[in-house]
Amino acid sequence: MSIPLFQVDAFTDQAFAGNPAAVCLLSSWPDSHWLHLVAREMNLSETAFVVRTKEGFDLRWFTPNVEVDLCGHATLASAHVLWHEGMVKSHAAISFSTRSGILKAMRNDDEIHLDFPLKAEEPTDPPLGLLEALGVSARYVGKNQFDYVVEVESETALRGIMPDFRRLATIQARGVIVTSRSADSRFDFVSRFFAPACGVDEDPVTGSAHCCLGDFWKKRLSKDKFLAYQASPRGGIVRVIVKGNRVLLGGKAVIISKGELLGKE
Repeated sequence: MSIPLFQVDAFTDQAFAGNPAAVCLLSSWPDSHWLHLVAREMNLSETAFVVRTKEGFDLRWFTPNVEVDLCGHATLASAHVLWHEGMVKSHAAISFSTRSGILKAMRNDDEIHLDFPLKAEEPTDPPLGLLEALGVSARYVGKNQFDYVVEVESETALRGIMPDFRRLATIQARGVIVTSRSADSRFDFVSRFFAPACGVDEDPVTGSAHCCLGDFWKKRLSKDKFLAYQASPRGGIVRVIVKGNRVLLGGKAVIISKGELLGKE
């Protein structure tokens, strides 16, 4: 039986920018080993698997190496596919049951807004090798449930980072968020995200990292609404609104391809 499979560029309104995700629409859950094999075959930073339920949809995310607990861009991509394919009415909200609880996607004018949990960080000493692997000096280092957060002095410093990925992969965390104020007046802050331990050296645009960055910059800028830019080679724009212990992540998406997965479940 063939399985619908899409590739979607998320957090962008242009093809071949933002963060690509595969979205696989399943009728029921196969075993996890098969999901890992598909994600490895897709070889993207995330492959999303979606199953319809009575309450909405179950959603799981896999890198080529591991299943993850939270992913923004593949959730945005999944919602875009469900609306595009008419599986959900055009202006109806979508509820996803995930390893991070119920996540919601809503259309807001020409953007998709994701309702995600806030993932606050706390200051910490950098673990041995972290700053050396990044090749930077840090203004601040923190850590949350998933990642280390490193603030550097400028966007120039951030864009110039050339990590030692082999060394960075030894850091005990999902990944490392590096951030600074933006040199571009259109944006409040910029970031990059590295997760070599999960099989993703640099993630192009990381929604879940902004669940941390929203709170991080709220403390420093005394505001709760931001327009952020992730300064990867592909680049992407994320709208961030902090609401208590939740974060709204806003962005656009473009379907790049649609096909069928012929491998057996």
